[in-house]
Amino acid sequence: MNHPENHDQYKGLTVNAGIEQPASVNPYFKRIPRKTLRPVSDYVEGILKGDITMLSQAVTLVESMRQDHQQVAQEVIEKCLPYSGNSVRVGISGVPGAGKSTSIDVFGLHILERSAGKLAVLAIDPSSERSKGSILGDKTRMEQLSVHPDSFIRPSPSAGSLGGVARKTRETIILCEAAGFDKIFVETVGVGQSETAVHSMVDFFLLIQLAGTGDELQGIKRGIMEMADGIVINKADGSNIDKAKLAAAQFSNALHLFPAPESGWTPQVLTYSGFYNIGVKEIWDMIYRYIEFVKGNGYFELRRNQQSKYWMYESINDQLRESFYNNPLIEGLLPDMEQQVLQRNQTSFVVARKLLDAYFEQMRSVENR
Repeated sequence: MNHPENHDQYKGLTVNAGIEQPASVNPYFKRIPRKTLRPVSDYVEGILKGDITMLSQAVTLVESMRQDHQQVAQEVIEKCLPYSGNSVRVGISGVPGAGKSTSIDVFGLHILERSAGKLAVLAIDPSSERSKGSILGDKTRMEQLSVHPDSFIRPSPSAGSLGGVARKTRETIILCEAAGFDKIFVETVGVGQSETAVHSMVDFFLLIQLAGTGDELQGIKRGIMEMADGIVINKADGSNIDKAKLAAAQFSNALHLFPAPESGWTPQVLTYSGFYNIGVKEIWDMIYRYIEFVKGNGYFELRRNQQSKYWMYESINDQLRESFYNNPLIEGLLPDMEQQVLQRNQTSFVVARKLLDAYFEQMRSVENR
């Protein structure tokens, strides 16, 4: 390379040519070939045998956005469906910092030590709105469960679509049950819209709250409180015991203001300490009493049927939305229609109606061919 600094007009200044630079790509680098998909029968056979590796690979296919992965995943789910439905599904929610992951670690160890069976923990991890990435660090906070031979922990990124993740979590539950997991925990992102989706896939919805944070009355929200089958106040230890008991009394009084649940069960409020493992047995006694109660009055089966119907309609909505936005005609019209709205030439509702009319008109013309 010729450096301008070596020109005669720059006397006394010399720049050496330097050494020849190596290639930017490692000459020893070999591209790893893309893994080929296994036959559907391999996944199904491995899952039914309780093979964790095969179960993990199948869950990865469920979460994938690739069309070929989705096709294989749906076939696997369909074949595993007859072997599912034999677990107790518990949804666990609470404000950020309430100790959900620590509690799940303690709860899971408690039931695995006191009863035979296996536990699967499906944790929905929030994704960054900016980077779209997730930490997926729930395993690091479940130190004991993460190394237990009878547990399976699977964090999933929300990726900005709680509904989509919830649907995939629902499908993952089917695979876990087919693999022999008779206890399923579903941990939510936190208090928000994800609770409704998680409530629609579990048998018992547990709400974890804190005391002494000024949130006792703020936390009494009609939507989330009406969904809860049980409320527990965490960190009831040391100097916080009296505050926890006061918070429990406040929540218990608030529950009496709501209409009676459809199940006929009266939600209970308990206190415990996940860190010191105090009061955990009482929580699980409550959950088992609830399961026995709703199985006895027929609500357990009714709720499962309602959930199946709910997810049928959710799947219809998802596929219609995907079909609409991936339609080439709509993809071509959207930029111009967006400008019409931004320039205030037309209202959002009129533009939406035009796009839908164009979509359905195209569908009708395809059918009439």
